[in-house]
Amino acid sequence: MTFLRFFCFFCLISLAFAHEAFDSHLLLKPLVLEAPESGENQLKEVDGEIRLRCDSWRFNVEANNLNPWRTIPKNCTEYVKQYVTGRAYQLELKIASNEAGIFAKSVKLVGDGKDVWIFDIDETLLSNLPYYTEHGYGSEGFKADEFDSWVQMGMAPAIQPSLELYKELLDLGFKVVLLTGRSEYQREATTQNLINAGFNDWDRLILRRDDDHGKPAVLYKSEKRSEMENEGFRIIGNSGDQWSDLLGMSISIRSFKLPNPMYYIS
Repeated sequence: MTFLRFFCFFCLISLAFAHEAFDSHLLLKPLVLEAPESGENQLKEVDGEIRLRCDSWRFNVEANNLNPWRTIPKNCTEYVKQYVTGRAYQLELKIASNEAGIFAKSVKLVGDGKDVWIFDIDETLLSNLPYYTEHGYGSEGFKADEFDSWVQMGMAPAIQPSLELYKELLDLGFKVVLLTGRSEYQREATTQNLINAGFNDWDRLILRRDDDHGKPAVLYKSEKRSEMENEGFRIIGNSGDQWSDLLGMSISIRSFKLPNPMYYIS
């Protein structure tokens, strides 16, 4: 009988402690939950949320869902910096150029010198990243005078995957046409910059003349492509970092969009 009473008492004590172990008001649990509020883990969660939102923003930029936009979101400056200076940007440039090369090799050229591949220049053949590094990676408004000074210096480096594609297209027999939104007065600086960066033997370099200024890029470039078609050229491929390089009238058989989250041109 004494044993039975002792056994029952022991069970009651065990149940009491078992209930207490799952009590949500125990001191330990709130400490675990509250500790990250001002700690490193909470900071990582915020950074993760910003990265997620900036990833979504960049995706919609490249899909042409957000046009027109003037600057990158302020809280995405560090994100864009890491992207354009990191491996992801280089990999995406390489994939775009590789796919363009695969397509180019599948085309049977007529052989009359009329098969054309069009390239934009800025952020397509030449990188202005040194300039945008000093101007917030696209978080600042565009400053035409400062960018013009940069262009006149002629120091923009080649985008390597584009340079490799450029040379491959020439070897395949394509005529290369450079169609840029730069102005005619920038021809000398642009030409020298291209040559110094490794680009040679283009068929023509088309820049904005006085009567082209004020036209949206998509209209200006459409008109120039239409003029080429009227001359009998066949526009097989087109590479550019802006949708306005690729859309509009007289478009190519295939177009290849290079990534650019730093600025938008309509």
